Amino acid sequence: MPNGAISIRPPGKFFMGKGLLADLGSYAQAFGSRAYVLCDKFILERAIAEAGPSFEARGTAVFGKFQHECTRLEINRNRELARSVKAELIVGIGGGKTLDTAKAVACHERLPVLTVPTTASSDAACTARALIYTLNSEFDRCMLLPGGPDVVLADTGILAAAPARLFVAGIGKALATYFEVRACYRARAERAAPSRAARSALASARLCLDSLLENAVQARLDVEHQRSSRAVEAVLEATVYLSGVSADGGGRAAAHAIHNGMLAVPALQHARHGEKMAFALLAQLVLEQAPDEEIATVLDFIQAVGLPLTLQDLGVKAFAEAQWRRVAERACEKRDSMGNMPFTVAPDDVYRAIREADARAVAHRQATAGRAPLVAFG
Repeated sequence: MPNGAISIRPPGKFFMGKGLLADLGSYAQAFGSRAYVLCDKFILERAIAEAGPSFEARGTAVFGKFQHECTRLEINRNRELARSVKAELIVGIGGGKTLDTAKAVACHERLPVLTVPTTASSDAACTARALIYTLNSEFDRCMLLPGGPDVVLADTGILAAAPARLFVAGIGKALATYFEVRACYRARAERAAPSRAARSALASARLCLDSLLENAVQARLDVEHQRSSRAVEAVLEATVYLSGVSADGGGRAAAHAIHNGMLAVPALQHARHGEKMAFALLAQLVLEQAPDEEIATVLDFIQAVGLPLTLQDLGVKAFAEAQWRRVAERACEKRDSMGNMPFTVAPDDVYRAIREADARAVAHRQATAGRAPLVAFG
């Protein structure tokens, strides 16, 4: 943005409740009568069956299947499909990559966009950006959008029914939000950059963190037992809405950059985005030389909620120095968010932080074996 300006670009409207998918057409009608609906494979038939009828009295909806990755090729493929049906609006139903693709298509075609997240593992439903990857699933670039989605429908019936691992992964992603926004806020203070909007983002990011610390452990248990609860709703609000809006207004920092570098590690290919983000956050806190008590609180929380704690938990059976030095190099590329830290970070710093974060996680597990975790945060 020009002159270092900051903006908060939340979605136009955010709805959360049970059964919203079946009424999708009524939310879409204000934006046009011809919808192109991009869906994850697993939700496609359900979306056609439940959401399809809601368009019948209001126009038409053509449903398409997302092809695995948010790439430039996939964006262009769906742009052509949207044009072929003369779409007046775009709808994305699925996980973060599906929603990012839908948002990018809508941006390029200058059309309204509605998002319907199917898991709480990502905050992409609410963000004014799309993360684009290569055909090899490595990070390509972050596409900044002019605004957030026009409408977000967070159907709690769908989100709470998703696998518990996805629910917990979303907690890992949202956990990093406050600390990244805080780092960006401190960096702006150091550089005398505008910070009014960032203060708002910092406040909402803190609310996100507090909600997670208060509710996440109980919410995980409720999801595992397929129980609806206030704790589940509070965590969904934090992971889907507060995390995305806070990050858009406040920024991303070392944790996201380290995560993106980790995409090149084959052993991590089965780890979820939020699982890797939790570890990347630990590395950021080490980089910042955060107080031991703060790092211990984050480690306690990661354990308590059931996220992977160490690199071995994430799937790394043997630590290869050359491979992790490449991770550190990628994390420091100019196109990524490492430059948002309040101090200069070199690849050697990142490499050492990764090693120390893993060592601290291993030591913490050994030291806390047999006791209940403490997750209070001052």
